[in-house]
Amino acid sequence: MADPAALSPLAELARRNDPDRFLCALFAPPAQREILFLLVAFNHELARARQAASNTMTALIRLQWWRDAVDEAATDAPPRRHEVATPLAAALREGRLDGETLQGMIDAREAEMEEDIPSLPALLAYLRGSAGGFSVAAGRALGAGPEHLAGLQALGAAYGMAALLRGIPSQAMQGRSLLPADLLAERKLTPSDAARDPRQNGTAEVVRALAAEGQRLLAEGRARAKGLPRPALAAALPARLAARDLARLASTANDPAQPPPPRGLGDRLAVIWGGMVGRG
Repeated sequence: MADPAALSPLAELARRNDPDRFLCALFAPPAQREILFLLVAFNHELARARQAASNTMTALIRLQWWRDAVDEAATDAPPRRHEVATPLAAALREGRLDGETLQGMIDAREAEMEEDIPSLPALLAYLRGSAGGFSVAAGRALGAGPEHLAGLQALGAAYGMAALLRGIPSQAMQGRSLLPADLLAERKLTPSDAARDPRQNGTAEVVRALAAEGQRLLAEGRARAKGLPRPALAAALPARLAARDLARLASTANDPAQPPPPRGLGDRLAVIWGGMVGRG
């Protein structure tokens, strides 16, 4: 859908690091796509804070660096020289992005710095703040009204749930699990057990329960985002991918230890169809 040779540096960052949201951003009005690519690149920087750090303290310092970068955009301080932070400061100063929403995205990422996520409510709060915060920021940038933001947050959280569950094999390779400790404990498992062997029946049961939670978030989001203006549709389109992922993850045939199937034609067509009919 996009000629790689014609992509801006931010668009290339988005395409390489988050192809799902990159695809959805292509359905935004052409003049607004670059701000979505910037938001995708910013979100990726937050997501990799823990992955790129050797310890928790270093990861928290990386998050603080971004917190300060957002704060400085409200001052006369010169923008930080960085491929994402520099255009981010300009977008904030021009009012094309909202600093409070971005700070909420940063705050939510602190949950990833813990050894485990203690409970289902803690997981849902993390997803609403991180992936849900992304969708709110995207919606605001595209002109969504206040009445649609809660719906966009729920749709974004549903996409975040699907992404988290798709990522179980890669989390296990890192020796960790983001499945809620309380749901695992009900099945006499710990996050360490789930990380060590995602094939256990109890882990699969938790995955199915969380996929059902994700589907409830989808239903909530679609109900509350009804009437979303078409220019803001790109903020809701990741939900089309979430719906497909969550249906597979909720199935008893799903093996959480197996890497998820790569994105294919069906996924792309689901996004394209959503863009055509105006439904996330």
